[in-house]
Amino acid sequence: MAYAYERVNPVVQKVLAPNPGPMTLDGTNTWVIGDHDRVIIDPGPLDEDHLDRVLAACGGPAAAVLITHRHHDHTDGAARMAELAGCAVRAADAAFATSESDRLLDGQRIDLDGPTLQVVATPGHTSDSTSFLLTSADAPAYLITGDMVLGRGTTVITYPDGDLGAYLESLQTMIEIVDRHQVAEILPGHGDRVIEPAKVLQYYRRHRLERLDQVRSARAAGDRTATEIVRRVYAGVDPSVWPAAEQSVRAQLDYLDTVDDTGG
Repeated sequence: MAYAYERVNPVVQKVLAPNPGPMTLDGTNTWVIGDHDRVIIDPGPLDEDHLDRVLAACGGPAAAVLITHRHHDHTDGAARMAELAGCAVRAADAAFATSESDRLLDGQRIDLDGPTLQVVATPGHTSDSTSFLLTSADAPAYLITGDMVLGRGTTVITYPDGDLGAYLESLQTMIEIVDRHQVAEILPGHGDRVIEPAKVLQYYRRHRLERLDQVRSARAAGDRTATEIVRRVYAGVDPSVWPAAEQSVRAQLDYLDTVDDTGG
């Protein structure tokens, strides 16, 4: 069951945006992180009621609005949210950051007067995809992943901006972070919290490699275009997500061509 509001613990709140759909699942998850100093991650659509609910969860001005990646279902409300919360927008993509000094860089730490967020570059779904590792002295660690990991199903490689090689490397980065920091849960951009992060990340990697094998087989069977491959490989999947699947297939074809060219 999707809840419009959920308090995970004293420093993590979720406000669900009212934009459900085949690609957004129940809607975009907006995360409010912190106890006294708070940040807002992925304000979601430009929906005044939703932004008001986020501001109420924040309890007043915020330290920053943070963006996991450039897609509209995560960013359309960002500028208005920052205006309401009296803060800047910080993002890896300069097009969304309030200023150059508000760009997010891999390894940066954001101190929230107790809890700390570490910026982790995790490209793959998009070239600017960014995750945040949340740690604090008196609570378990969490990894906030945007669309790199979802609460159900698997993510799309949004070719040509997304890149499968980068995605596989980012999965390995997240696997290592989960192990090193004993991450209790992944907080995704859509869907429910992921309560078995190590297991799910390993499944994501295995699933993507299995899809690669299926694409290889489809090409061996004579399929040449991404559309033909989707019809074969994704035959059992709801056709409403075939356009997104075609993006992933294009990314897989590009990856396979690169591997073949380098002999990898």
